[in-house]
Amino acid sequence: MALETGIVWVAPAAALLIGYLLGSIPFGVILTRLFGAGDLRAIGSGNIGATNVLRTGRKGLAAATLLLDLGKGAAAVLIVEALFPGDAALAAAGAFFGHCYPIWLAFRGGKGVATLMGIVLALHWQLGLVYAVVWLGLLALLRVSSLAGMAAAIAAPVTAAAFGWFDIVPLLIALALIVLWKHRANIARLLDGTEPRVGGARE
Repeated sequence: MALETGIVWVAPAAALLIGYLLGSIPFGVILTRLFGAGDLRAIGSGNIGATNVLRTGRKGLAAATLLLDLGKGAAAVLIVEALFPGDAALAAAGAFFGHCYPIWLAFRGGKGVATLMGIVLALHWQLGLVYAVVWLGLLALLRVSSLAGMAAAIAAPVTAAAFGWFDIVPLLIALALIVLWKHRANIARLLDGTEPRVGGARE
């Protein structure tokens, strides 16, 4: 019985580990160092995401960071679903936590918006489409990165519920709450009217 119980936990544990390791790859830090843009953590807000990469003035690196952060979330879900069908949600959680709390950077990672988009896109492409429309639409309209990202994260569980995908709603609620927590400083600045628009000095 003990052996069978141990075997049962192999797939979930592997799903979490694969997700975490993929999610924890700090592409923003790697790309800025590789292309001579300095240590991203010492620039602007110190965040490792694409918005802060943009503050280096390297739009190409920012776009690459965005796509790679999105891609690692999607890859974690798709790879684990292929290897361990039914454990994609665990991979999603692992990838998200890996991005936000990477072991390689003393658990000081990004805010998870791009990685979450990759995750929801891989879970259900319709969900990813809504996420993208909310995120990019509000970003284009308001030019406030933090507000657009938080709105997209909140839209994810609402959209999943609307489509009837109730099995992933608890996960998406939890991830949305973490996105809000990671943006707590931004929320404070939004409330006092000091949150900068895209292109400002801080995120």
